[in-house]
Amino acid sequence: MIIEWLEKLNKHEEIDKAALRTEVIDALRTVFDPEIPVNIYDLGLIYQLDISDSGVVDVQMTLTAPGCPVAQTFPATVEERLREVAGVTAARVELVWDPPWCQDRMSDEVKLQLGLL
Repeated sequence: MIIEWLEKLNKHEEIDKAALRTEVIDALRTVFDPEIPVNIYDLGLIYQLDISDSGVVDVQMTLTAPGCPVAQTFPATVEERLREVAGVTAARVELVWDPPWCQDRMSDEVKLQLGLL
């Protein structure tokens, strides 16, 4: 009985990483920057998004400015949202400042929305 339980614990169901990536991006699009009314993905705040074979999501993200008032708490907010996605077994968000964020990272749709195009 214990051996069966351990074997079950060590088995990882194969996940469709492409489908999970799409769902993770959709989830990121529900999180909005606190200062600009745009989601963090299309705003270009997500620098790196990796998903392991076991469903662990690793994100490197930045903020529009280092002095952002939510810099200490915002990564945890993003992690919490990612953990809600079916298939995500864990989520880790690292806040990075290099390279600094600039408007060039925004999607054209966001630039149009904000009147920058």
